[in-house]
Amino acid sequence: MSDIVEYDLIVIGGGPAGYAGAIRAGQLGKKVACVEMERPGGTCLNWGCIPSKALLKSAELYQKMMHAADFGLRAESVGFDFEQVVGRSRKVAEQMAVGIEFLFKKNKVDHIRGQGQVTESSTVEIKDGPDEGKTLKAQNILLATGCKMRPFPGLELDGERVMTSREALAQTKQPKSILIIGAGAIGVEFAYFYNALGSEVILVEVLDQILPIEDLEVSKLLRRSFKKQGIKVHVGTRVENVAFSNSGLTAELVKGESSSTIEVDVMLSAIGVTPNLEGAVGSGISLDESRGYLKVDDRYATNVEGIYSAGDIIGPPWLAHVATYEAIQAVNGMFGAGTPNRVTLFPGCTYCNPQVASIGQTEQAVKEGGVPYKVGKFPFVASGKAVASNASEGFVKVISAEVDGEILGVHIIGADATELIAEYALAMRMEATPLEVHETIHAHPTLSEALMEAAAATEGEAIHI
Repeated sequence: MSDIVEYDLIVIGGGPAGYAGAIRAGQLGKKVACVEMERPGGTCLNWGCIPSKALLKSAELYQKMMHAADFGLRAESVGFDFEQVVGRSRKVAEQMAVGIEFLFKKNKVDHIRGQGQVTESSTVEIKDGPDEGKTLKAQNILLATGCKMRPFPGLELDGERVMTSREALAQTKQPKSILIIGAGAIGVEFAYFYNALGSEVILVEVLDQILPIEDLEVSKLLRRSFKKQGIKVHVGTRVENVAFSNSGLTAELVKGESSSTIEVDVMLSAIGVTPNLEGAVGSGISLDESRGYLKVDDRYATNVEGIYSAGDIIGPPWLAHVATYEAIQAVNGMFGAGTPNRVTLFPGCTYCNPQVASIGQTEQAVKEGGVPYKVGKFPFVASGKAVASNASEGFVKVISAEVDGEILGVHIIGADATELIAEYALAMRMEATPLEVHETIHAHPTLSEALMEAAAATEGEAIHI
């Protein structure tokens, strides 16, 4: 057996939860190891959030160039190289991964390459990878191994005709047609990307709305926008009898009693995720029986002494920024740097075009909860900056309690929605009311004025509508 190296904290997993937790412990002066099979950054940085946003930016810019005439400009012979579009996204991911490696060195975090396995409460063995055979010990272990994409049942994932988002991010050949199953954030983002570059896109969702967790008004507007863009959207529809054909795949779309058969080049499964539990196997850690994720308490501690967990592996929401927050909270708590908080309020963002962002409850949820409420809406078509930018599609919607003005939920669809939502995240954390947002002077002309006007609209005081 190799020599045992002792640490104050061993983190298994190098994604947004893992690397953030390791760096935070390093900031606290602790001796830390982060065990990760691939480069630091995890799925989000290497095969998810970051490279996909690079692809989406290329698609958005291409569409703007195609509509240059709207701005009085001429852009002739506009084209693209799909392989270079994908290549740029890989370079972006590479650059960010190098940045995490630098932060590890800066904070004296040891990066252990391999698959970590908890063999007893304070011991981690490296089972695979360049550092296979090493044994590490620590009084504190943070499991942050995240989730992996769920493959479509009964179909072999060959990475060419049948893909998840991970394989799609490495594809250098553009499909002429693609079936995307699942219209959550990942599904709609890829639908926008492929359609913007000219692929025929069929987007299928088994539930009755795309982006099922979003406010119904937002989902309806996004569906209308997608149809105008040329995306074929099917809701309340199941995909059955998928089979390989000579040129790609065939599938049956079933809605109620009716069905139709389609043929496409490739299929992308975006039907959800499953937890990566390999690092916890045999450790005796309890799972949440109803969901299969690791079960933690308010300190992010599992039922095994000294083992904590944070990020996607403890269940939804499966968001990088939530994972980072949880890991930092867990580390602060285990080393006495503060009382850890569990996540209760967080923004959700989808980077298609138009963008979608939200925080808090949907109007449907508020209505079902029986709380008397008010709604303020402001359309971007009434925003001078939005119209000048040729980005007038969408709106800001604020839902507040009728009695005390508490902001219950905010929903934005439109240009830069994912940037704009931060103001309301802060407002809700500070327990501000729509009146306080309304009375905060916002620069003119900016898209952020729509946030102020929507707040004013809850009291019927919006000026520009």
